[in-house]
Amino acid sequence: MPDAALLWLFFCFVFGIIIVPGMDMAFVLANALAGGRRLGLYATAGVVAGGVVHVVVGALGVGAVLKLFPALFNLLLFAGALYIAWIGLCLLRSGASLGAIPAARSRVPAVAFRQGMLTCLLNPKAYLFMFAVFPQFLKPEAGGIWLQAAILGAIIAVTQFSVYGGLAVAAGGGRGALAGHPRAEAALGRAVGVLLIVVAAVTLVQGWRGLAG
Repeated sequence: MPDAALLWLFFCFVFGIIIVPGMDMAFVLANALAGGRRLGLYATAGVVAGGVVHVVVGALGVGAVLKLFPALFNLLLFAGALYIAWIGLCLLRSGASLGAIPAARSRVPAVAFRQGMLTCLLNPKAYLFMFAVFPQFLKPEAGGIWLQAAILGAIIAVTQFSVYGGLAVAAGGGRGALAGHPRAEAALGRAVGVLLIVVAAVTLVQGWRGLAG
C-alpha cells in the first residue's frame, strides 16, 4: 500500500488537474444550469464513472497502447473536443436558452449520466494524466498493483465528486434565480455555449501541443 506522503502528493496532482476548467467541468456546469442540481449531480456521477474506467485503463496498461499508436489519441482528442463544441453550438443558435442543451431537453438523469461518462472518456487530458502521472504512483514494492490502483482511483473519484458535485449544487441553485427571466436565461445559455466552445478549442490546441512536444 502506498505511504501517506505519496497519497497526499497524488491528491495534490489530481486536485490541481480537476480544479482547472476543462471539458468535464464545463459539461457538469451546463447540465446543472439547464436542469438544476439533480441533473448536474447525475452528470457528475457519469464523469466519476468515466474516471473509474480511466483508472482500470491505466492499471491494465492500455495507455501504453495509445502512446504507441498516436492516431488513437488523435481520434479521442477530436471526438471529445467536437462533442463539447457541438453542445456549445446548440446554445448559440438563434434564440437558444439553457434548455437547448441536448441532455436537458429530455430532463432524463440517465442521459446526463451517460453523456457525462462519455465526456470523461473522450477527455484527452485524462489520458495524458494516465500516461505521465498515474503509472508513477504504482509501486511494485508497495504491494498489489490492483490494490494500489483502487486506492488511487478512490482518491480520483472522491475529488471529482467533491469538486464537480459542489459546482453542480452551486450552479443548480443559481439557475433557480433565473426562473421567470427568459432573456437572462437566454443570455446565460449563450455564455455557457461560448464557454463550451472555448474549452473545446483549448483542449484541442493543448492536446496537439502535447503531441508535438
